[in-house]
Amino acid sequence: MKKLRTRNHTVVLNRSKGGDAGITVFLVILGLFMFLPMLYTVGQAFKPLNELFYFPPRFLPEHPTFSNFSQLFYLMDYSWVPFSRYIFNTVLISVGGTFGNLVLCSLAAYALAKIEFPGHKVIFQIIQKSLMYSPAVMATLQFLVLRYLGWIDTYLAIIIPACATPLGLYLMKQFMDTNVTTEILESARLDGAKEFRIFWSIAMPMVKPAWLTLIIYSFKDLWQLGSSNYIYSEQLKTINYAIGQIGAAGITRNGVAAAGAVFIMIVPILVFVVSQSNVIETMGSSGMKD
Repeated sequence: MKKLRTRNHTVVLNRSKGGDAGITVFLVILGLFMFLPMLYTVGQAFKPLNELFYFPPRFLPEHPTFSNFSQLFYLMDYSWVPFSRYIFNTVLISVGGTFGNLVLCSLAAYALAKIEFPGHKVIFQIIQKSLMYSPAVMATLQFLVLRYLGWIDTYLAIIIPACATPLGLYLMKQFMDTNVTTEILESARLDGAKEFRIFWSIAMPMVKPAWLTLIIYSFKDLWQLGSSNYIYSEQLKTINYAIGQIGAAGITRNGVAAAGAVFIMIVPILVFVVSQSNVIETMGSSGMKD
């Protein structure tokens, strides 16, 4: 009988050492290929003006310079609206929308997945159908609703719609259907636990990969939000919009725009790295018994 190879007490049945090496090499190559756009953006940020128009373009600068960043910070200091206000707006919208999306999607998904009430299947079917519609199709209707509520040109016009996404609800509901067993919930109810305690202490830890993934996608979309059809006041706009306005001044600002892009993408990358490590750890330990 062929001896099974083990790794950290996990039996590997279908792959040899050569197969593992091949998969590793393939993933490294794929990761480097996906890293190229980021490398190109960083390279653009450190290029002097004359190198920005080389053809064919080059990924790395020949004579790196920090002039693009110095010009960016100079323009930040002398902008009509203080740049700190743009940063505050972006942080408020990103954190508020992400938190609201996580809370509402999790609560609704738990109710649809684990609580029997009249019409829950119909409601979920409606949510599934809503995934078919593009946001552009719903823009006019959403504008009319926001105008009726008096939220146009306020933070609520961005934060409240971001708190209820069909994709986030669908993701959380599917994970709760798969990972949260009815037997565990019934045992908690027999022990006297209230429904919210069961949701918070039992269901949410069991679907940790799902809500961490939801945080990553929700925060990324809100942090990179540029101009909006619902925000008109300059004092309420985001940093992505402000940097886009700097880059729109002409071709001489291409390097400054690239420096701004690097500045913008740092925070989502950090959020992704931190959340990804937790997702991998949770995925690896799920289903194991002590």
